[in-house]
Amino acid sequence: IGLGLCVANPGTPFGVMLFVAALAGFGGGNFASSMANITFFYPAREKGWALGLNAAGGNMGAAVAQLAVPIVITLLAAGTINLPLAGWMWVPFILIAAFGAWKYMDNLTSAKGDVAGSVAALKEPHLWIMALLYIGTFGSFIGFAGVFPKLIKDYFPAFSSIGVGTVALSLAFLGPLVGSLARPYGGRMADRMGGARMTVAAFASMAVITLTMIWTLPLKNFWLFLVLFLMLFTASGFGNGATYRMIPVIFATSSRAAKSGASTVATQRLASSALGLISAIGAYGGFVIPQVLNASNTASGSYVPAFYGFVGAYVVMLAVCWFCYIRNANRNAMGHV
Repeated sequence: IGLGLCVANPGTPFGVMLFVAALAGFGGGNFASSMANITFFYPAREKGWALGLNAAGGNMGAAVAQLAVPIVITLLAAGTINLPLAGWMWVPFILIAAFGAWKYMDNLTSAKGDVAGSVAALKEPHLWIMALLYIGTFGSFIGFAGVFPKLIKDYFPAFSSIGVGTVALSLAFLGPLVGSLARPYGGRMADRMGGARMTVAAFASMAVITLTMIWTLPLKNFWLFLVLFLMLFTASGFGNGATYRMIPVIFATSSRAAKSGASTVATQRLASSALGLISAIGAYGGFVIPQVLNASNTASGSYVPAFYGFVGAYVVMLAVCWFCYIRNANRNAMGHV
């Protein structure tokens, strides 16, 4: 409602707009909470699939927004652009979700969060390692979801929008769509073959795809560019599911609490806190990637240096994952991570 009111008034101060936009973080917090909570309902062998399915629904919002908002602000506004509808369209869905949570969800005593649990999780080295890896997977997904329409417009202006009646649609929504759909399968493969191995495979794929995209840009072929970016979104979504699957296993087997003989409930609560914190940290990719691309374009007039930087980051994260969770897997408690 606040977003609709802000965009309805051209004189809205930037600070007010920024404040209202920041309130959307409560939605992200709710998502992080659901990811932490769901771990208590499934055994270890199914956590990847369960976490992936739960996250896919939330991640799908990026695709739905890019597809639905142009339709709503034009078709439902008698042919004229009505920006307030971009905010108000979500109100019925929010109310339905709130009612469903109030009516049908139960609180779990063992899942209650606490400040001490979050502080303990922050002291775990594994939290920061996994946060770095999650920035690489989920951060890439959310960051590229935000800038993909801009990249299409800058590289291929003729394809920046496709007219369907009075609606101008962008194919950019396909990126977050395929990335969201890939996430559960990344989790499922992690359940079967290990999250660390699948995460390494995801980073390797992301590096190769990004390099291929860079090297084929001179061809100026939009459809090749689109296919490669959709492959990049798919790899990042797959990596999201695999990386997130690692967290409960790591905290159950190799955290300080687990090594000191803490109870299963205690390690589950620690893992739950870690899931929420890592989810929040990973979302900073949505800020970092646009800033890096903008800085690259400002300094050199091209996005290519930024993409080379992303390739380097993926290689570093691949190495970190291999070194920390695969190299000595057969000699420690994390052989099945």
